[in-house]
Amino acid sequence: MRSGIKRAKGAVKEVAGKVEKSAGRLVGSERVAATGRARELEGRGEQNAAKSSERVKGKVQEIAGKVQKRAGDVLDDDTMMAKGKLREVKGQARQKLNK
Repeated sequence: MRSGIKRAKGAVKEVAGKVEKSAGRLVGSERVAATGRARELEGRGEQNAAKSSERVKGKVQEIAGKVQKRAGDVLDDDTMMAKGKLREVKGQARQKLNK
């Protein structure tokens, strides 16, 4: 499953947990409120796991771009250097988007 989908499912679970927690408090049921809080935290955890996965992928992409850029520099290949730089920047952006 893609990280974006996992992240969205986590967000839905978090919101559902908040609603359940609020409903439990409204009707005076500690059990329902606690179940809602647990669901909320589970959803938050799923989102954080998806973000972590994307940050790792971004770091790998950044490093691969640096390697490609250096290889292009050694081989005096401007196209390879440009592609490497693009890959590096994409990796950095992927990491920033998932902080």
